[in-house]
Amino acid sequence: MSERESMEFDVLVVGGGPAGLAAAIRLKQVSPDLTVCLVEKGSEIGAHTLSGAVLEPRALDELFPDWRDDPPALSTPAGDDRFMLLTAKRAFKLPTPPSMNNHGNYIVSLGNVARWLGAKAEALGIEIYPGFAASDLVIEDGVVKGVVAGVMGITKEGEEGPDYQPGMELRATYTIFAEGCRGSLTKRLFDIYDLRKDCQPQTFGLGMKELWEIPKEKHTPGLVWHSTGWPLTSDTYGGSWLYMLGENLVSIGFVVGLDYKNPWLSPFDEFQRFKTHPAVSKMLEGGKRIAYGARALNEGGAQSIPRLVFPGGMLVGDTAGFLNVPKIKGTHTAMKSGMVAAEAVAAALAKETRPEVLESYPEALRKSWVWEELHSVRNIRPGFAKYGFWGGMAAAALDTYVFRGKAPWTWVHHADHETLKPASQAKRITYPKPDGKLTFDRLSSVFLSNTNHEENQPTHLVLKEPTRWKGVNWDQFRSPESRYCPAAVYEAVGPEAERELRGTPDAEATGAGAEVEAGDAAVRLVINAQNCVHCKTCDIKDPTQNIDWRTPEGGGGPNYIGGM
Repeated sequence: MSERESMEFDVLVVGGGPAGLAAAIRLKQVSPDLTVCLVEKGSEIGAHTLSGAVLEPRALDELFPDWRDDPPALSTPAGDDRFMLLTAKRAFKLPTPPSMNNHGNYIVSLGNVARWLGAKAEALGIEIYPGFAASDLVIEDGVVKGVVAGVMGITKEGEEGPDYQPGMELRATYTIFAEGCRGSLTKRLFDIYDLRKDCQPQTFGLGMKELWEIPKEKHTPGLVWHSTGWPLTSDTYGGSWLYMLGENLVSIGFVVGLDYKNPWLSPFDEFQRFKTHPAVSKMLEGGKRIAYGARALNEGGAQSIPRLVFPGGMLVGDTAGFLNVPKIKGTHTAMKSGMVAAEAVAAALAKETRPEVLESYPEALRKSWVWEELHSVRNIRPGFAKYGFWGGMAAAALDTYVFRGKAPWTWVHHADHETLKPASQAKRITYPKPDGKLTFDRLSSVFLSNTNHEENQPTHLVLKEPTRWKGVNWDQFRSPESRYCPAAVYEAVGPEAERELRGTPDAEATGAGAEVEAGDAAVRLVINAQNCVHCKTCDIKDPTQNIDWRTPEGGGGPNYIGGM
């Protein structure tokens, strides 16, 4: 193994989303002489940034009070708010909850917001390395000293190929982890430092998004449209968004809570079915789909936030779980957490004696508006898990309008991977075939995400115990990963699979570079890692936590266009 070079900084930021960029920028604003480095696994800043998104500008106003004088591209002031309850054929307008009032907010391309923040960061002298995946931790005497990043050229066999690069050790006094939901290094930090010891399990949703161009006469700039209800059953949490931005663009998306019980459910196909609703299809009529993406999101809220600090480092943004679920927003809270962390780091570096664990960061965060906001809505999401759709709606109304977020109780969460029923005990779901105009298959969708990975590298999707797949995933649940994956990565193939899964959306096509990972001649699992859009759903929902999502080479994965 080649010896790695190293670079030293005052602060290292891992992740180039809004939280990481806000942290880096705030550091240089407070202490201009600090050396700050930011690494991002995407091919460019914004390449892996996916969200609805309606931006609440509260944190951005604090970071750049004059940002409206030079806003990010595709920033449209939010206008008409609509919150709809869908049945199979009808749509009923409901009162808009206070948390979903978007007056003063902006419909944005979050990827463009990240690119805009990246340009601001570079102008301040922050060193940014896109396409530089952080794949390992540097820990000495129990203290995080940085990360290993930029390793490339390892072959599928685990050997050094002709283009091998050993990467570099990026070392810093403090390392801020801003990896986003289910960060691969953050998972290891959870275990090494037992950061989840005193919090509840995180619960997640899978968000899928398409970007459409529609005729201008159908476009209402600033329209913010949300729905709940159909096509999901009353025991499955989820809903939709539809935002109109720019001159003719529509961001349409669908979220399914990953605590669903039916292993036959396909979140991707529920999304496609949602678009066939009369109230939705008429808004897309005459339009063209131009982009697709998917990403898991933390939904646990205040009670699922882990310990945020450990020797030499801290967690910010969605890697820690600052999403406000009923508000359907997390960018403002993620950015604020990064800014608070940056101020704590700058203060510590100004002292001769620097604490290994920055307790001042979580203390300051608990005194900020972030903590107050998340604490006030802590019971909304678990209320739906506890009481189902109608009971959850009633509980949410009680918590919001009667107790105003100050109920004398806090409901608990459960781990999403524990909720599936055996396939034999669940209702089988048959989804209609896509028409190629309004509804689509997974492979054509992945194509629009511009996803690509270097083929001759170790697969970044690993079964910890391959023999476990047949006895658990197949025998008990009939390969749920082939349905919950929104990118056709996992396929159950073979005679038994063909007989059992005929007519379902499984096994669309075996892509180039596919690996047979488990099973036998009758049924086996094929992993098409090339298709992976880095949503992390498999790492979350696998029934025995047997699938491990690992960081692929830098630059791999989706490359979302500017409008995403």
